[in-house]
Amino acid sequence: HIPNGEAADPHEEARRYEEMINSLGGIDFQILGVGRNGHIGFNEPDTSLFTDTHLTSLTQSTIDANSRFFAPDEKVPEHALTMGMGSILKAKKILLIANGASKREAIAKLREGALDTNWPVTLLNMHNDVTVICDEEAAGI
Repeated sequence: HIPNGEAADPHEEARRYEEMINSLGGIDFQILGVGRNGHIGFNEPDTSLFTDTHLTSLTQSTIDANSRFFAPDEKVPEHALTMGMGSILKAKKILLIANGASKREAIAKLREGALDTNWPVTLLNMHNDVTVICDEEAAGI
């Protein structure tokens, strides 16, 4: 279950998606990746983060990282629908997967234990059941 990023009305789709999550009793198991800049979902670094599903602007580093999924002549999206941090943190269990040296700083920030909206991944420190799986490069070992 993911929000429809091609919906004609992204704000209505965000509302519908959040309503669906709630009507099903929440999320049992949330699987996440982490971006080079510490974003999870598409919750990009910022001074504050949204709690519910919402339309967000992507940072240039995220746009660049996602360009590999598009043909050279295709425009890479600059916006995305994403679950908010509040929705993610309501999941009963969370699995975070990270690989590669480009994720090392994000994993290091998570391991420090501090909360920092400029590193959204650190908000996972507020959850009591997070499993992190990463390779040696991302772990920095």
